[in-house]
This record gives sequence, structure tokens and C-alpha cells, in this order.
Amino acid sequence: MNALPQSAHSFIWKGLPMPLTGRCLCGAVSYTSDAEPQSVIYCHCDDCRRVTGSAFNVGVGVSASTFQLSGKTKGYESTNDEGRTKIREFCPECGSQLFTRYPDLVFIKAGTLDHSEDLRPTREIWTEMAVPWSKIPDGLDKFPRSSTWGSSQPGTL
Repeated sequence: MNALPQSAHSFIWKGLPMPLTGRCLCGAVSYTSDAEPQSVIYCHCDDCRRVTGSAFNVGVGVSASTFQLSGKTKGYESTNDEGRTKIREFCPECGSQLFTRYPDLVFIKAGTLDHSEDLRPTREIWTEMAVPWSKIPDGLDKFPRSSTWGSSQPGTL
């Protein structure tokens, strides 16, 4: 994967604290990377949809040499439609998907970062596989928290 020019990095990562840090839901696995992301992507491939249980995955690409892991993960190796082999790693305790490892690059699942509020995705890939409902339409009812949704509805997914 080609890295973006250095000038694009301020768009990807708007001055959030470094190093990047994150963890799984239960806290048994955590990670750090002391380099700014090379890219932030939306991926619509079938594999990412299945592994996230969502319409797409948001991945934050960092150099594998800067990625440090604390705790034990389990991995699932697969090959995509272009023949690239990857290992998707997750916490064996809580099942949180944490990152996808390639030989030189690690794509961190954006939702596992401690601070992801200022991420700016720069690419969208496998768009030919995107499901039509992956775009959130205007006009939907919006609730600041699940508890304001209504007492007859479940509170969280």
C-alpha cells in the first residue's frame, strides 16, 4: 500500500496525543504506535463487513515496526480477493477485533483507539462491494444516548 505524502498527515490525524494507544473492551490487550498513521481508510470488502458485523471497517494504517502489543491475541489468517494474506488479531477474552497485520503494515480498528475523535479518513476501498445501506440517510431519528430512545426499546446493541 502506498503511504500518503507527509503533507496529508495533518488531515489524517489532527493533532491528537502521540503515541497512538488503544485496547480491547476488557483491557487484557493494549497497543501503542509512536508514528503518525500512514492512512485512514473505510473498507467495504466482504471480509471486513463480516468481521466487524457492520457495513464497513475503519482502519488506521501504521508501520509494523512502530506497533507494540501488550497482552496475548488470537489471530485468524485469510487471503483477500487480490491474493494478499493478512492476520486479523483479536482479544481471546472479550473477542474485540483489534487490528489486521500485514508484513509491513498494521491496520488498527479505529474503534479500539483511546482517542479517535479527530481521525479523518482519506480513502475508501472495495467500494464495488459496498452495501447500499452503508450511507446513513438524512432524516433519521437521532438520540444523544441510547437511554433517550424510549423505554420500550432495548438500551444498547
